[in-house]
Amino acid sequence: MNEFVALSLTPMLIGVLASLACALPGNFLLLRRQALIGDAISHVVLPGIVLGFLVTGAVAAVPMMIGAAVAAIVAVLLIELVRQVGRVEPGAAMGVVFTTMFAAGVLLLEQSDTSSVHLDVQHALYGNLESLIWLAGDSWAALLDPAALADMPVQVWRVLGALVLVLGFIGVLWRPLGISTFDPGYAATIGIPVRILGMALVLVVAIAAVAAFDAVGSIIVIAMIICPPAAARLMTDRLGIQLCWSALFAAVSAVLGYVLAGYGPMWFGIDYAVSAAGMIATVSGLVLVFACLFGPARRRTGMAVN
Repeated sequence: MNEFVALSLTPMLIGVLASLACALPGNFLLLRRQALIGDAISHVVLPGIVLGFLVTGAVAAVPMMIGAAVAAIVAVLLIELVRQVGRVEPGAAMGVVFTTMFAAGVLLLEQSDTSSVHLDVQHALYGNLESLIWLAGDSWAALLDPAALADMPVQVWRVLGALVLVLGFIGVLWRPLGISTFDPGYAATIGIPVRILGMALVLVVAIAAVAAFDAVGSIIVIAMIICPPAAARLMTDRLGIQLCWSALFAAVSAVLGYVLAGYGPMWFGIDYAVSAAGMIATVSGLVLVFACLFGPARRRTGMAVN
């Protein structure tokens, strides 16, 4: 049990926190029919993160988040520009912009000296979850020891901060978010700044993606922004309950995926583990399949905000 605390507790905790931070705002993107923006953000933040590293010379949270936030805003503006100038549908504009920016980020990584900080293309995709162990966690009692807690991987506090931001954003702006999500025209007539609120939502998703990026990579970010909210959408007709379902699906996917990645291959006689990020994303996809088959709200007439 002590070995679990030191080797598995913090990776599992980071996976759960990152999944929650991405899944909760993902509900609003999904309901706004902007789920692809979540996919795009997980790609477009890469050049911003790399530029933040190149400017500071270190993998530091604040400059990387600033770079990613700027990259996300630039991506939204570029998507609108491509859509207006090229007269193409929003989905096609998103595809052009996020693939171009992700490719630019990959090129920056390849041309930059990032080997000393473990920032490379594989890290960008799969993260570094398995290596985020807690050496000071020699027992459960360490959870009550301030000195031991200070030795926890910094990613725990970074992702926890992002989750607190997400919860605060949703809690404070719950009603305006709900109204502008379901009826933007009415929201505008009663004075809700629909465009600003939409940009703020994108910015919050970008911050959550950056906070999770270092630990879990872009694969989990993409999966969690889309799969748990989509599965939750098939479980209920009420927005508040949908968020609860998405949080449950995200947490279960993170825990079960991490366990299956580490121990699942051994059950089949394979002597090596598989990628935790890949398995977590796979489990979230299977949860969505289950909801598609058995979700009680697969046939609906509407949704209530409460």
